[in-house]
Amino acid sequence: MLRFVVTLFAVITSSTCQKYGCLEGDTHKLKPSREPNMHECTLYSKSSCCYVDFTEQLAHSPVIKVNNSYWNRCGQLSKSCEDFTKKIECFYRCSPHAAHWIHPNDTAAIRSVPLCQSFCDDWYEACKDDSICVHNWLTDWEWDESGENRCKNKCIPYSEMYANGTDMCQNMWGESFKVSESSCLCLQMNKKDMMAIKYLLSESSEESSSISSSEEHACQKKLLKFEKLRGEEGEQTR
Repeated sequence: MLRFVVTLFAVITSSTCQKYGCLEGDTHKLKPSREPNMHECTLYSKSSCCYVDFTEQLAHSPVIKVNNSYWNRCGQLSKSCEDFTKKIECFYRCSPHAAHWIHPNDTAAIRSVPLCQSFCDDWYEACKDDSICVHNWLTDWEWDESGENRCKNKCIPYSEMYANGTDMCQNMWGESFKVSESSCLCLQMNKKDMMAIKYLLSESSEESSSISSSEEHACQKKLLKFEKLRGEEGEQTR
């Protein structure tokens, strides 16, 4: 009976988190709200699952550590690699949509968030000459008595740790991310995500792992319109 109650509670918690709130990580809010004074992660300032205080850790470059996790165990990240790492950190900590991909066995984790192939390729290109000592950032660190991460293995270039952008995206954060088959129904951690999110969060997308051709077409159409408007705005500001 107790096991049933615990299981039922976990299911209810997961469902509630997925539809209405935020992940249950150590820095997450219960529900997203505005954070107009964010220092970083401003993509989520209108509806954020993190507090403005958290973003102060990401506001200055180079980033030394986030909470107790050091980013510089193999030397400071290059600015381009750091920028991509920030995007991933911001999504996990601050996105009001991250809980849509909540891990079924861990309400503080995400699973199979669809990233665009182009994003993964650009991320890999930005980091390939930087160094790293863990294949999986979530499980491969050694944690000392003070709760800080340490390398268990020697530092090697990203280009030796991962074969390409797909390999990096689908392994660096464990099961958290996957590379999408679609070039539109996927996330790039920028303003274009607004179009993709609309379709990714639709009931049809939740019920089926396959990509609907009608959803793909509609997304591509809206993306082209968005890019056209951005282009026109750019022309007007010149």
